[in-house]
Amino acid sequence: MSVGSASWSFTEDDFGAITKSLQKFLFESNARCALLVDRSGQLVATVGEQPHFDPTAFATLTAADFSANDQLAKLIGETDFNSLFHQGEKESMYLADVARRVILVVLFDTRTTLGLVRLKMKETVGELTKLFEQVFSRGNDGQPQPQGLLHGAEDEIDKLFG
Repeated sequence: MSVGSASWSFTEDDFGAITKSLQKFLFESNARCALLVDRSGQLVATVGEQPHFDPTAFATLTAADFSANDQLAKLIGETDFNSLFHQGEKESMYLADVARRVILVVLFDTRTTLGLVRLKMKETVGELTKLFEQVFSRGNDGQPQPQGLLHGAEDEIDKLFG
């Protein structure tokens, strides 16, 4: 289920942990930039070299790209693609799903390799998934959400109609 950033928020500590994880990833992979985008197309964070394009428009297009590829996956019998790769002559980007609600986009050039980016990305996605699941388990006020009668119902509905 895609839920926009309006339905969740994170604390300064959350943001610090997310930023630290992304900075470590960029250092270890030698990638240029990491952007976090929620599935509704909102830019959540940018770490590393500042992009030379409009990051807000890029975030919207990233979410649309990921959504289109989810539909392509369904057409071939997959539930989704949890990562995408786009290779250019000089610049490339690798996108990965984080906690089913956020997309990690990594921009890299010839200073590194796809193999190194993919290797380091796996660990980073795991770390970020844990961080974001903690964020999503809290409400907008930062308090844990009570698990009521309908706990898990949205996921089950998505499975039925997805």
